[in-house]
Amino acid sequence: MEPLRGADPAGIAGYRLLRRLGAGGMGVVYLARSGGGSLAALKVIRAAHADDPGFRARFRREVETASRVVSPWVVPLLDADPDAESPWLATAFVPGPSLAEAVEERGSLPHGSVRFLGARLAEALEAVHEAGLVHRDVKPGNVLLAVDGPRMIDFGIARMPEDTALTASGMVVGSPGFLSPEQAQGRGREIGPAADVFSLGCLLAFAVTGERPFGRGSAAEVLVRTVHDEPDLDGVPAPLLPLLRDCLAKEPGARPTVAEVRAALDQGHEAGGWLPESLTGHIARRSAAALALPAVEATEVSGAPADVATVPVAEGTPRGAVRRRSLVLGSAAGVVAAAATAAWWTADRPGRAAARGTGTRLPRLAVALHADLTGGQKSTGLAQRDGVRLAVDHVNSRAGRGFDLTLQVHDDAGSTTRARQVARRLAADDRVLAVIGPTTDACAGAVLKDYLKALLPMVSVSVGLDDFSALGYRTYAATRPPDRDLAAPLVAYLVRTVGARRTVLIDDAAEGDFSWEICAGVADAVGSGRATTTRRTLAAGDDGAAAFRALAASVTGADADAVVFTGGPARAAELARALRAAGYSGARLATQRAFEPRFLTSAGDAGEGWVFATAFLDPTRVTAAKPFVRAYRERFGGAPPRYSAEAYDATLFVARAMTALGASRAERGALVGRLRETDYRGITKRLSYTSSTRSYSTKALYLFQASGGRFRFLGQYEDATA
Repeated sequence: MEPLRGADPAGIAGYRLLRRLGAGGMGVVYLARSGGGSLAALKVIRAAHADDPGFRARFRREVETASRVVSPWVVPLLDADPDAESPWLATAFVPGPSLAEAVEERGSLPHGSVRFLGARLAEALEAVHEAGLVHRDVKPGNVLLAVDGPRMIDFGIARMPEDTALTASGMVVGSPGFLSPEQAQGRGREIGPAADVFSLGCLLAFAVTGERPFGRGSAAEVLVRTVHDEPDLDGVPAPLLPLLRDCLAKEPGARPTVAEVRAALDQGHEAGGWLPESLTGHIARRSAAALALPAVEATEVSGAPADVATVPVAEGTPRGAVRRRSLVLGSAAGVVAAAATAAWWTADRPGRAAARGTGTRLPRLAVALHADLTGGQKSTGLAQRDGVRLAVDHVNSRAGRGFDLTLQVHDDAGSTTRARQVARRLAADDRVLAVIGPTTDACAGAVLKDYLKALLPMVSVSVGLDDFSALGYRTYAATRPPDRDLAAPLVAYLVRTVGARRTVLIDDAAEGDFSWEICAGVADAVGSGRATTTRRTLAAGDDGAAAFRALAASVTGADADAVVFTGGPARAAELARALRAAGYSGARLATQRAFEPRFLTSAGDAGEGWVFATAFLDPTRVTAAKPFVRAYRERFGGAPPRYSAEAYDATLFVARAMTALGASRAERGALVGRLRETDYRGITKRLSYTSSTRSYSTKALYLFQASGGRFRFLGQYEDATA
């Protein structure tokens, strides 16, 4: 259990919240006390999911399903309101671990304990099947251990066998390692009560040996073994072997019924306590800790839904204007849904928050930087890290703020594999509300789906993914224009500043689609009856001096007054030297792909006068950025590099959206929507979502010119070419 956080309400619908049991992408599970004084596990859906009619319908179905099952070995549903602004349900509270937690931490259970466990779970499944349902997700994480017996939880995917909502051909529903072959193969219409028997057999084998009968590994590997291989039952006591082999038969018709399983297990069970003494003591300590929890003083929560109490709820207080149906079911035997009631929803989710402080300490909202800090683009990643740090300091220095901002820093080293690992860690850490990054296009493209699945806002600073690449990823907020838009500053310079009539476009194939799109964009905008463009291609592996001499000759041969090159710094420097040797003196343009100090050192005097289109500015030349530049110099001892100021703005953009929501409502899904409603005017740009372009920044494009051995900032391209 964890203390409540500053953003948590004091109570919900007459239940006073005491502690957090767990949290995940779907919502939060609280330990709560009812008006009558009994403990409950209260599950609250996050606002982003509550706005989804389909999700709300599924949640309502879960409530209805749970209310149909009556058994002393099933967690009783006490109360629910699927129609509330933030839907919730309350179950009884069991202060014991899940079976998964118990086995992983304390080892396998004795033979006698497993017989009692299996008999009681079979009895619970009898009640499920008598209600006309199939549980579909019988696994160790969905079984809680109480002193008087186990409790089955989670009816989120339970359905009637004929229900087509989850029986579509090819759909795999359940948890690999504990589902039946018919589930593993997506044979939906064949999934009936026998599937639960197979899953129960897997669970009992795990409980008595500590190992999964079809092994570990990827989901795909486990599914294949479930369908084609025999279970590994080494270590199963001989008296249990025949029954477990029958339960794990590949064909549903060859398995026993749950009634037969119950009868077989009850025959061999001896009287007495069913759990080892160490586990019984562990449960007793948890019970004592839960029952000893004091009442919690209420916290005023801004923007709370109407059914969320923000003052202490007195005994017997009415539950609010919304009329609710009380659902007191089954045996009152015990306080149910345990520390592992969180397992109902958040099993194996790392990254639980640290305890909240006392007194006037502000709520802590976390952002994470996902960047390349040690790879090929580490200079950009480190610049963004330092910009984000200054932004966090700025937020936390403001008087009257409603929260403190905290920062996590994660390095992917420019590797897409490591980027996916970072994304999965952050997605699983419910403390993190937004991600700044990644640094590179490749890493960003690799993690879009992970962050979307977690409803985790991904706010990029230096990524130039095409809009169409990110289409449909509503969690993605790019704070710079896509790469193809870099053609606009080049066109403006060619038309307004140079007045070019004949332009040679050199498509560097080493840069892939980026190069082709820039050349196409310039050709489409510049080409007319009075101005012409000629396109040349530099092969990806063609780095010899002869190739660049040939390109320079084609430029001078075309009598061009401008040349645009789309390659990187080394090849741009080689072309610069070849053009100078050929006597070319016209305009020479490139993009930020060549904007590196090594271009200046390698090209030497031949690089003088080159103009570069970029998506970043020089903050030292921007009046609004003076406080940032001063703070950067004081802290890091030098001028802020490219993308540091943009990272500063991206972080403050996120903080502005958090502030608009308020700490009490700052959650991932709500933040995704709020970012699209936030209009932020920063030191580098204005960030405001435009639905027609699906972008946050359209004019943040700039021009630099190589002069005197350095890059001189010319300004925002429209101003620089006016």
